[in-house]
Amino acid sequence: MKLAEAESTMQKTVEATQRSFNTIRTGRANASLLDKVLVDYYGSPTSLKSLANISTPDATTILIQPYDRSSLNIVEKAISLSDVGLTPNNDGSVIRLNIPPLTSDRRKEFVKMASKYAEEGRVAIRNIRRDAIDAIRKQEKNTEISEDEARDQQDKLQKLTNKYTARIDEFLAEKEKDITTV
Repeated sequence: MKLAEAESTMQKTVEATQRSFNTIRTGRANASLLDKVLVDYYGSPTSLKSLANISTPDATTILIQPYDRSSLNIVEKAISLSDVGLTPNNDGSVIRLNIPPLTSDRRKEFVKMASKYAEEGRVAIRNIRRDAIDAIRKQEKNTEISEDEARDQQDKLQKLTNKYTARIDEFLAEKEKDITTV
């Protein structure tokens, strides 16, 4: 694994962690809360985003308008069964999700969830570092690179690891701030 490849993979890990953060409710309506909702559409699990127009008309409402009106009930059922924690209101043409204000206990749960996602991201980055270091040591053992080159690459790899874990920590602090501010 080359340094550029390791950096690219670390960048993707940070982006994936950020997407996970987006699925956590902050008390404001956000269409990305529904990113992980899958609808059983004609026998195959399909993401809600590809079946409906999702909008946020105000800070406390998510509006879901399926492209196919006949799928309204299965979309409603999928939201009910998902771990979003919101009750859908079906009026025959659109589904409304009202975002209630968060209680302090619920905020604490969401902060814990965000911390868990951040730790998973950090672990993934450390695993990428470990794999890259193993590859560097293998190159050194096979005398493809010198001992000094191997040490330099490992130092650069550690700097990349620190950079991307710090990024995850920044996103976590930002998300915790969003969750805890009323």
